[in-house]
Amino acid sequence: MDFQKLCTFETFQRLWSEYGYGGKLEDVIEQEFRRIKGITYLDHAGTTLHPESLVRDYCLDISRNVYGNPHSHSPSSRLTHDTIERVRYRVLQHFNATPEEYSVIFTSGCTAALKLVAESFPWRLQSLFSYLTDCHTSVVGIRGVTSVRGVVALPVAPQEVENRAKEEAQGEDVICQTPHLFCYPAQSNFSGRKYPLSHARGIQARRLYPACDHRGRWFVLLDAASHVSCSPLNLQHCPADFIPISFYKMFGFPTGLGALLVRNDAAGILTKTYFGGGTAAAYLSGEDYYVHSANISDRFEDGTVPFLDIIALNHSFEALHKITGGMHNIQQHTFGLARYTYMLLSSLCHGNGRPVAQIYTEGQFESPSTQGAILNFNLIDSHGQIIGYSQVDRMASLYNIHLRTGCFCNTGACQSFLGITNQQMKRNLQSGHVCGDSIDLVDGQPTGSVRVSFGYMSTFEDCQKFLNFVAECFVEKPVSVDQARLEKLKTTTAAAASRGSKEDPPIRITNGEVNKVDERKPTEASLTGFGHRNSHREAYTLTNIYIYPIKSCGAFEVHDWPVGPQGLLYDRGWMVVNGNGVCLSQKRETRLCLIHPQVHLPSNKLLLQASGMDTISVPLENSTRKHTSHRVCQSKVCGDRVETVDCGDEAASWLSDFLGQPCRLIRQSPYFTRDMKKRPSEGISATSASLSLVNEAQYLMINRASVELIQKQMSSRQDYSEGDQLLDTQNLIRRFRANLVITGVEPFEEDNWSHLIIGNTRFVVAGQCGRCQMVGVDQETGTRTKEPLMSLSAHRGGRVTFGVYLTHQLPQDSPTAAFLSADSPVHPEPHSP
Repeated sequence: MDFQKLCTFETFQRLWSEYGYGGKLEDVIEQEFRRIKGITYLDHAGTTLHPESLVRDYCLDISRNVYGNPHSHSPSSRLTHDTIERVRYRVLQHFNATPEEYSVIFTSGCTAALKLVAESFPWRLQSLFSYLTDCHTSVVGIRGVTSVRGVVALPVAPQEVENRAKEEAQGEDVICQTPHLFCYPAQSNFSGRKYPLSHARGIQARRLYPACDHRGRWFVLLDAASHVSCSPLNLQHCPADFIPISFYKMFGFPTGLGALLVRNDAAGILTKTYFGGGTAAAYLSGEDYYVHSANISDRFEDGTVPFLDIIALNHSFEALHKITGGMHNIQQHTFGLARYTYMLLSSLCHGNGRPVAQIYTEGQFESPSTQGAILNFNLIDSHGQIIGYSQVDRMASLYNIHLRTGCFCNTGACQSFLGITNQQMKRNLQSGHVCGDSIDLVDGQPTGSVRVSFGYMSTFEDCQKFLNFVAECFVEKPVSVDQARLEKLKTTTAAAASRGSKEDPPIRITNGEVNKVDERKPTEASLTGFGHRNSHREAYTLTNIYIYPIKSCGAFEVHDWPVGPQGLLYDRGWMVVNGNGVCLSQKRETRLCLIHPQVHLPSNKLLLQASGMDTISVPLENSTRKHTSHRVCQSKVCGDRVETVDCGDEAASWLSDFLGQPCRLIRQSPYFTRDMKKRPSEGISATSASLSLVNEAQYLMINRASVELIQKQMSSRQDYSEGDQLLDTQNLIRRFRANLVITGVEPFEEDNWSHLIIGNTRFVVAGQCGRCQMVGVDQETGTRTKEPLMSLSAHRGGRVTFGVYLTHQLPQDSPTAAFLSADSPVHPEPHSP
């Protein structure tokens, strides 16, 4: 069957009937989620989105009622206290529990709830802290508390829990009462796998491993944060002792609020050393005397709880039920979307028949009782090689598709599915990869993956747009479908549906029969269809030099320019920040490109120019001693903390008028040093490796021949609709925003260089530049388009690297004695074979 015919609502309905909530989902989106029109939001496992009626009703509530501090006894305080208690009851009702069975302790989130258990659990030297290796970082982090107390940590692989179980429960050990804690997720935030809720009783009864092999009293912590976002949780069937949750994953609002549900029978073992406001029944200031509150919630909620946020939960529950009818409906709706996406993505193939995706799952999406609304995968090119998740993320942003990439704070699952050993994890760290960065491949092996997840307001169109995005950007044409696999999945899911929700042991798969690939890694030339040029030909030429005095603003072209310790003098020395001090870039504010700064060295001035605005100037060198209004502040650039100096009210007013929002101009402090992020293989001295406000490295160089090749690719695309005429070469060069433009080179030959000499200055190649959607901003008009990033991705097999980063190697005794001149010869040195 044709792929496009499969991507229809009619096909989806034949595969899954429980879509929507008995009415028109389009009407719900129009009434409650108008702000997501044009957005494909697929990161509900990170946070779901709140409906508009929730906020409206909440604002009406707090504007009409006076809510006082609940620790007082005035009428307004009693109203707050009573409302909070009503919310506690509603939380328990949602999980089919009663106040006689469980208590609700409000926290700042799931992590804070876990930390509370870690610090309050009565650890002994003989205690065990055991957890599934598929646990979130915040669970594994309990180890930081237990290790200093001499408690043994016992990680358990998921299959061991039942494989090593005893046939009969061991029962309560009346002799040995050593407390142990076992933690597991109700749903993996990595793969969406749902673990049996019956594990809670099995551990408590000491039938399942590791409880069956270790004497003592076993308590169970069920991490429910991922599970409760789209699935019901019935505590009558799963009497875990401690259940941490975060409400923003359920409702989208309020944020910064979670809870720890504590089984009252287990609450007595928790002890606290610190006591804050409201937690004490009585204490003496002059004597070590303290009696904790008898109420469990009061005992563990330090200080005044965020009562207005808690009051918002009333409206959150109300809106959720009004829109969907309940969690069962949400589970059926979201699972159907995830299942359909899984079936098509796992069957999608390149024109040569190779699979497009490697999906990380513990089953085949047979049932919502075993699989949540999460799909985790990596895309594969037509040669069988992994496409780095950063490449996918950048292209998704271009299509306004919001997803999540990395390891998702779940290193154990990431290692298991991707086959990363502990030694490899350590080597990746030594190579510069840390959690949350964009280093997606190390030695060709993935460091993480891509995750899409669905929420109760997700639609079939979200699936359709995502699948079409993958087919358009990452599939070698013609698009094909593995029909045999698709039919097998239909049969498997139909059979599972007829059996009901029986929990069969899941079978580990990673999507399929991915053909073995030739171990010889293809070179970039083989991917592009171009060979390497003879290295003995004549020298290449530097044709253009650009500096960008203000980060993300227009370019300033020069012919001769001094080189300073951080690169071209005054390149990215300034940046624009919004009213909250957050750096603005063309990703957020495209009109920045219409600002054309110029550096005038004779007058020591930076000129700010834009159409319709008077030209103003700021000094190139500010003295904070002379200008007290130029305050020193802390800012962030690409995650790095930088010390900056404000450039005054005149520049701030000029920028605010032009951009239509409060903003200010700041410059990097001359006394602050920022180290390079892109570190070349050979050592670079500290004096030559410092950065201005650039993203990655001191210089970005592009090759005119590579630009011209991408221009040809754009003109050959049948769906190209950039305007009345094709972008010319110079327009494309401006979009790629390089410092240095060279010519006399074949396309993408620069990818294979390790060093080069321009004039009398030697440079080291620090890596390739992974291009973001910013290259889709027309630097002449400030309008946003999909080209040239789409053509670049299509031409390079889903990879969007273009241009190379450089760092200079200046003489140690004179780091500012260099000049670069256009028309200078360029002498490259290729990587050693």
